[in-house]
Amino acid sequence: MKWLRGGGIVGFIIRRILLGLLVMFLVSIIVFASTQALGDPARAILGRDATPDRLAALQKELNLDQNVVGQYFQWLSGLLHGNLGTSLASQQPVSNALGPRLVSSIVLVILAAVISIPLSIAIGSYAALHREKGFDTVVSNVMLALASLPEFVVALLLVILFSTSVFHWLPAISPVPPGHRAWEYPDELILPVLTLAFAVTPYVSRIMRASMIEVLESDYVEMARLKGLSERTVLYRHALPNAIGPVFQVAAISLAYLAGGIVVIEYVFNYPGIGSELVDAVVNHDIPVVQALAILIAGLYVLLNLLADVATILVTPRLRTRL
Repeated sequence: MKWLRGGGIVGFIIRRILLGLLVMFLVSIIVFASTQALGDPARAILGRDATPDRLAALQKELNLDQNVVGQYFQWLSGLLHGNLGTSLASQQPVSNALGPRLVSSIVLVILAAVISIPLSIAIGSYAALHREKGFDTVVSNVMLALASLPEFVVALLLVILFSTSVFHWLPAISPVPPGHRAWEYPDELILPVLTLAFAVTPYVSRIMRASMIEVLESDYVEMARLKGLSERTVLYRHALPNAIGPVFQVAAISLAYLAGGIVVIEYVFNYPGIGSELVDAVVNHDIPVVQALAILIAGLYVLLNLLADVATILVTPRLRTRL
């Protein structure tokens, strides 16, 4: 097992993958146990007036007549073979029911990331270079205010500002007709994307500012300046690569949070993503859909954290030398 303890970046990636698989196994147990608290799906489908015979027949059809351990391993086996189960509400494979909605939600998260991450890095870096001056003071207060506001409050403020009598430039809701792609309606995407971007930018920019200030005051940056290197070279070659490492961690956590917190944003804007699907699944006791969405969100958390760890090492010279 020496290859697991060493091996540089490859060994690190392997260790993180194995740890991620262990986390996903534990999450699968928690998800399955939690969904059992939603009640009996068969009774939810048939209603309170169901006869015992009809109830027993449906429970057998849904494999609910087995014990809990048997149900779990059957479900886990299906996951490992790419089978997410069958929706109890629509009676179609969960993958078919979630496919279009998952794509719509991914579009929102990617657009928010493309806007917020570079913007946060630029704002945080510039504020650190001009710390305790006018720009830094204003930006710090604005970011603190945005960080204190819940996402649904930001969404409502944007709707009031851009979709009512104030300006009335954009649609207040973002419905995408069935069979159409989200990117075919760019106007409907603006407000949800802005809301998600405002949710990420304050945290990432504040971390970037703090990290950049710490690096600019470090000994190796001071040594680079004493060698006569230009300020631009010092910033781009020595300061930024070492300061951006912690930003990847915060950005990954923020984007993973968006994957779970997008439920509220999609509900506010009536956007047809996984958020509205999750709400409907919980209301209808559609346990296979709830389980699939919970596992997908947890898997996204693990994947983003893995990518953030690898990216941090690749861009940070100090960390690369320790592997």
